Formats: sequence, structure tokens, C-alpha cells
Amino acid sequence: MGLSVVHRPDTSRYEAYLDGQLVGFTQYVRRPYAVDFVHTEIDPRFEGQGLGGRLAAGALDDVRAGAGRAVATCPFISAYIERHPEYADLLYSEARH
Repeated sequence: MGLSVVHRPDTSRYEAYLDGQLVGFTQYVRRPYAVDFVHTEIDPRFEGQGLGGRLAAGALDDVRAGAGRAVATCPFISAYIERHPEYADLLYSEARH
């Protein structure tokens, strides 16, 4: 499967494309202190294939590459980070700042 995750700052989201077809996205709000992921959707025709997880990983990897922090308001992103603790260090915490 040729999945790619593309950052679209003009629409404040990361989009997942499978062989060139848009299959999902995660929407965010840019806060002064972090990227706040607020909503994630995968096209129902593509659910259950692990594409949401790959989208989450791609978006979080991009935040990490920019030395940023994340807030997981979106339940999907929050659950993904709980299952993948290697991303827990990205979570913004007021105690750290």
C-alpha cells in the first residue's frame, strides 16, 4: 500500500493518501505552545486497515521533526499515543513549561 501523509497548513490538517486517493485526515488547531489535534477521520471504506494509525504516526512524526509539542484533544490521537508510548514525550504539559 502506498500511503502518504501530507501536511496542509492552509487547511490546518494532515491528510492521508492511499495511492493518490484521499482516505482520511486529522484536523488541528495551532496553539502558541503546541499543535492541538482535535479531530481525525478515515473514510469508512478504508477503516480497519491501520490507516488511521499510520496517519497519526505521520502527523506526530512531523510535529517531532519541527521540535514541537502536541495536545491530543482528539480521542483517536489520544488513544494512539496511549498505545504507542514512544510519542508520549511530545505531549504538552504545563508542568514542563
